[in-house]
Amino acid sequence: MKKILLLAPLVLFLALVGCKKIDKLLTFNVDVAQSVTIPGFFVGAQLPPVSVTTGSAESFRNNKTSREKVKDVYLSRMVLTVTNPSGSTFDFLEKIDIFINTPGANNKILLANLQTVPRGTNVITLVPTTAKLDEYLKAEKYELTVDARVIGFNANDFTVRSDATFKVTADPL
Repeated sequence: MKKILLLAPLVLFLALVGCKKIDKLLTFNVDVAQSVTIPGFFVGAQLPPVSVTTGSAESFRNNKTSREKVKDVYLSRMVLTVTNPSGSTFDFLEKIDIFINTPGANNKILLANLQTVPRGTNVITLVPTTAKLDEYLKAEKYELTVDARVIGFNANDFTVRSDATFKVTADPL
């Protein structure tokens, strides 16, 4: 009986360590890039939602898994870059919040934000949420809604590219 009591914690420890190693083997990144042309804006302007085709089914296949086996999805990185017109910066933004939802559903949550946008740069790295994003990346499409504090006025269109990296863990069973 004493041997069993001594072995039980060891077996439990090995099981936990083994599960973490299996999770590492079944964890991969899904990169989603999207460019959006934004029309000229004025202070207080609200940008329309952007529809994003995930392409996640192909990423899941490439990593030998499927939507049904995905158990954890988190945003690990989101970078926005002004790509056009040349030389443009994010000086028109004071702060930015990006929300995610699936089309036609009432499941909008914060995806990433930046409370103070630095001046003089055309690239900003947002702070990702810690929320689980399984249902959004498993969907064919999701929508991004931007809530930004815009300062100034710009009559010209400009293009912003979003590069997001999602950390995905699949279930082996």
